[in-house]
Amino acid sequence: MNPRSRCHPLDLLGFLSFVAAMLFGAPAQAQFRVDVSGVGMKQLPIAIAPFRGEDAAVQKPSLIARADLERSGQFVALGTDGAVLDELSRPNLSGWRQQGADSLVTGSVTRLADGRYDLRFRLWDVVQNQDLGGEQYAVTPDNLRWASHRMADYIFEKLTGDRGAFSTRIAYVTRSVKGYDLWVAEADGENAKSAFSSTEPIISPAWSPDGAQLAYVSFETRKPVVYVHDVGSGKKRLVANFRGNNSAPAWSADGRSLALTLSRDGGSQLNVIDAAGGEPRRLGRTGNIDTEPVYTADGRHIYFVSDASGSPQIYKMPANGGTAERVTFAGKYNISPSVSADGRWLAYVSSDLDGSFRLHVLDLTVANASPLALTQTTADESPSFSPNSRMIIYATQAKGQEALMTTTVDGKIQSPLAGKSGDIREPAWGPFLKQ
Repeated sequence: MNPRSRCHPLDLLGFLSFVAAMLFGAPAQAQFRVDVSGVGMKQLPIAIAPFRGEDAAVQKPSLIARADLERSGQFVALGTDGAVLDELSRPNLSGWRQQGADSLVTGSVTRLADGRYDLRFRLWDVVQNQDLGGEQYAVTPDNLRWASHRMADYIFEKLTGDRGAFSTRIAYVTRSVKGYDLWVAEADGENAKSAFSSTEPIISPAWSPDGAQLAYVSFETRKPVVYVHDVGSGKKRLVANFRGNNSAPAWSADGRSLALTLSRDGGSQLNVIDAAGGEPRRLGRTGNIDTEPVYTADGRHIYFVSDASGSPQIYKMPANGGTAERVTFAGKYNISPSVSADGRWLAYVSSDLDGSFRLHVLDLTVANASPLALTQTTADESPSFSPNSRMIIYATQAKGQEALMTTTVDGKIQSPLAGKSGDIREPAWGPFLKQ
């Protein structure tokens, strides 16, 4: 068994083990702070000067953007000796180059008469001596952090060519003294807000492709039932409450349906149901225990966990059902699949011979590729890719406490989103949001 008392995903009674484990969890913290550690490869040196006026603001955008970029593993932030530069100043780029910077960010934060903040910034290519442009956001104080993430997205895309995912959201589950909460937070774990609370356990949150809804499993009726929660309105609707277990919801690529695991016909089988509810359709009729489905971004395939080989392994099959093929061969116990949006990477949790549970990735584009263990921790669970395929969020146990972590796909940069204490589980990284 997982040392965190995580239930076996192929055990039809495993939910009861999960409930027992959750009942002994300590109160959780809703807010996190990022502490980046690790040594990355080929990091781009960037200088982010303190913004003019940000000391008087509710947040410091330069520090938020710096933390975002460092967490991505693509950048190393250089010291600026306290130099305050706004977006209107023409910096001495040759001087910054001598200090080792490849790029420079300058900006300002101004309080407007209506109470909003005006955030402006400019990005400079120090090597090519070029102005790479910038943006301006007029936002309420509550949205200044979000605007700072948007700034980091802009910088990331300009310098790497890939879309940044810092202004996206994550969801996760905690136990508090009053019960269980499904939280929605910014991608760095900050500004968390409770989307749903219950005295009974909540598990398996999954974002809809448009980021407007969360499917999850609740035990509020004393059995596992699947609901869909509208993040904006707070309203929820019942999707699956059939005889037996209703678990592991996963959204289809078009957001119209959910794959889930049902035991109403005996065993544990994959089904597809309309996102509004209705009669489910079985994807296969085997004697195996199949669970934890996840769609590929193109909607063509489903990855899932099955005991078809005698132990939990990850398989792939067409989204409409059909012949399944085994994907993982190394390790005797492989669970919790997550597929990157670009289709290249499969993240999952594998149990080692010593009984530890570690996060692994497998390159799906390389024939007979060997999996790569990303962590040194021993109680990892629930990996979920960022929508740009560059990072993975997962839950683990670090320094004796439950914690959320992010890691780069190569495992070089790992960043704990550290709470003081508590039982923190089931993270899910949301999709890109419409700007």
